This record gives sequence, structure tokens and C-alpha cells, in this order.
Amino acid sequence: MAGESVRWGILATGGIAAAFAADLVDLPDAELVAVASRSHESAKAFAERFAIPRAYGDWASLAADEDVDVVYVATPHSAHRAAAGLCLEAGRNVLCEKAFTLNAREAQELVTLARERGSFLMEAMWMYCNPLVRRLKALVDDGAIGEVRTLQADFGLAGPFPPSHRLRDPAQGGGALLDLGVYPVSFAQLLLGEPSDVTARAVLSDEGVDLQTGALLSYESGALASVHCSISGGTPVSASVTGSAGRIDIPDGFFFPDHFVLHRDGRDPEKFLADPASGPRNSMKHEAVEVMRALRAGETESPLVPLDGTLAVMRTLDAVRDRIGVHYPGETR
Repeated sequence: MAGESVRWGILATGGIAAAFAADLVDLPDAELVAVASRSHESAKAFAERFAIPRAYGDWASLAADEDVDVVYVATPHSAHRAAAGLCLEAGRNVLCEKAFTLNAREAQELVTLARERGSFLMEAMWMYCNPLVRRLKALVDDGAIGEVRTLQADFGLAGPFPPSHRLRDPAQGGGALLDLGVYPVSFAQLLLGEPSDVTARAVLSDEGVDLQTGALLSYESGALASVHCSISGGTPVSASVTGSAGRIDIPDGFFFPDHFVLHRDGRDPEKFLADPASGPRNSMKHEAVEVMRALRAGETESPLVPLDGTLAVMRTLDAVRDRIGVHYPGETR
């Protein structure tokens, strides 16, 4: 595939699919060739919007399309196991939105399937591919703030979301945790790995999903991570990482920052800015670029978003849900 355009298919036609398609159009080595929805009318309208040559009214036709190199799965996470599994079974490579699945069991099934097929699979955790987040991780890994002691991160939306909204629907994996909490949990995972212990509290809706959740993640190193998510109150969407010799603050939009500040003992604060050449701060193109790089290199997973890391995040989300008592209809773990 070296030197050739990578041919993309998109499965689903919602807002996140449209945002990804818009970013993909701006990449000269990416070709958007097909889209699928459960509704042919929806797929056709999406195809016309983004000048996509083929529109399918079912998922299986996209999965069977041998002209598609990789499928971006953009359904609600309650359908990720079915949609990504269908594509992997048909021999397609897959980039799957987050939360990766409803639970760790489903995630393990997809990872096992991809590894058995020798197909590429990656969670669409665009934060991990963001150049400024990668710079932050490199600083922490290089000991810029010493040994990490504490981490805080939050993601909350003001709402209010009515009971009919998918974020309130247990059948669609509703609640704050899987939609929003996956970001602070993944940020903690990026810098600290998988926690050794999890405690959590939540406020639940009448439907049984979490309106807001707070969790404390504990690590063998002695580090603690405090993470919070909400669909009932807007938060700063900020993060802070404190070490034995300094601190890094991301005051706004920690998973797609325009800057962060490094504080080190005995030194003036240092401000690190996003490179304007990398595009808008909310661009998802970096994850698409990483997928295409990996495909051209013949890799079946990305070192930036490793599958074992995705599985660890799903185990942590499962642990949080166990503590707060959120379970989805028909779910087995």
C-alpha cells in the first residue's frame, strides 16, 4: 500500500461520522469510497454531501466491499461489537470509535478476532494521536515532572438531556461514563497505565444510567488519579498532572488542547503551544494519518493506540460501572 491512497469506508452517518469525513477529505492520500447506514436514504444523503461514490443501505455490503481498505465504525458504542466484528469477519481493517465497546468482554472478542485474521484494528482515541498530547506524554516519560503522584481530569456537558436522548438510554449504553468518562480514564491510562484499584460513586438517572460519576484510580506506584464525568453539568474539561518535581496543567480541552503549561521547581513556567500547521484543535485527521501510516507499514495495530491499552481502559470502565451499579440490558460480562 506504500505510496498509494488509502480507501476508506464509513459505517454510520451521524455527527461524528460527518466530522471524520470532513477531516478525511482534507487528506490528499485518503480516498473516501463508500458509506453505509441501516437506511439507504441516510447513506445516500451522506454520500452526496461528501461526494462518496457508493452508498449502502446495510452494513454487510460495506463490509464485503473489497475496494475498501479500512472501515471507520461510527455507530453508538452499543453497536460497535456487531459493526466492527462484521467488518473484521469480512477481512476489512477497522478504526472503531470510543468507547471501544460496551464492556471488556466485547472488546476482547474484537481484539481476538482481529489478531486471528491478521487485520488492523484501532480504537479511535484521537487524543492519543494529537501532537501536543504526544509532546506532553514525552515530557512526562522523560521525567520532566519527576515521578507522577496525582492526576486530575474531567469532562462534563451541561445538558439537560431528555429521557428520550441516547445519552439517557440504557439500550444504547447511555450515561456519562462511556461517552465522556472514557476520555479522563484514557488520559490516566496514557500516563499511568492500568490502575490496581478502583473506587467510584455516581448519581443515576431514573433510567439507570449515570448522570455524573467520580472515580479514584489507585496505582502500585502510589499515584492517584481522580476522574470525573457528567451529562448534567458543564465542567472545564481540564487536566493536571503533578509529579515529585513539577506539574503540567491543561486548562481547557485536555484531549484536544491548544496549549499546556509546564511548572518545574525553581524555573519559570513554560507554555507549550499547538502547531497551527497541524490544523484545528478539534481535527480528527491525526488518527486517520496514524491508521494510514500503520497500514502502509504492514502493522496490525498502532503503537500510539495499542490494543492492550484499549483492553485495559475497558476493564477500568467495567470496574467503575460495577462500583456504581450501571448495567445494560442483555449485557453479559
